[in-house]
Amino acid sequence: MGTESGLRRRVQGLSEAEFRQRYGTEAACRAALFSLRWRKGWVCPSCGHGRCAELKARSVYQCNRCKRQVGLTAGTAFHWTKLPLTTWFLAIYHLTQSKGGMSSIELARRLGTRQPTAWLLKHKLMAAMAERDAGKPKLEGRVEVDDAYLGGARSGGKRGRGATGKTPFVAAVETTAERKPRRLRLTVVKGFRKREIETLAKRDFAAGSNIVSDGLSCWTAVEAAGCSHFPMVTGTGPQAAKWVPFTWVNTALGNIKTALAGTYHHVSAKHAQRYLASFAWRFNRRYQLDTLTERLAYACARAEPHPYRLIIAG
Repeated sequence: MGTESGLRRRVQGLSEAEFRQRYGTEAACRAALFSLRWRKGWVCPSCGHGRCAELKARSVYQCNRCKRQVGLTAGTAFHWTKLPLTTWFLAIYHLTQSKGGMSSIELARRLGTRQPTAWLLKHKLMAAMAERDAGKPKLEGRVEVDDAYLGGARSGGKRGRGATGKTPFVAAVETTAERKPRRLRLTVVKGFRKREIETLAKRDFAAGSNIVSDGLSCWTAVEAAGCSHFPMVTGTGPQAAKWVPFTWVNTALGNIKTALAGTYHHVSAKHAQRYLASFAWRFNRRYQLDTLTERLAYACARAEPHPYRLIIAG
């Protein structure tokens, strides 16, 4: 019963009542962030001393030896924020528990902020997701890959590959020996050319991996990264999407496009990588829903600051 109860909890996620109990006050959020940032205890970044005094009036910690002061949020995704940590943690909760993501308009309504504030906060959190997954090991073993585009069809415009106004990206799913999905990576590319795919493969795929793709010629470039390539000509249309060797990559793409169409309606090209990274981050932790709030807060505590100028640059 204990194992079944734990599995059910991980899949169902964290209830709002439980969230409020854990992170409902500013003091609780500060304590949680302190614990996540300094899990082995506070250490002075200047002299390495392990004892400090909290200057509550300024919300900083001062080293007892060298008097160096360190802000709780300094150097993190929360760097110099003017928002309460309760607002940040509530945003983290909503973005992690919502399978398809959440628009900034809806997030602003739930947070009680202006839409531009919610938009910036959301993009900082998605940047922390992207940074966290970028540090994970390369995909290995059997990997299904496919080419895809973000962007809807335009009236009178060209359809399919090469259509203007669309953002090309590569979807790659690492599977187990039983062909169950393990990890997902979604990467925006300049186009489906061999040089582009070779660069991606060397960065994202471990040497010796077995790459399963359709018959698009650019995929042969994965061999330059030391991977084995298994091309399969699938044809086009709905039946090609149902082909068994590509079950999981096509399932992931279908879920992503459905979520984007239903939640965002439009994603600009310069921010596309951040949105895709957030989908991959949630997918890779889909069996850990009860701890996602803590996991993203941990990622934010270790993420580089992303000021407004960097966020809007894409």
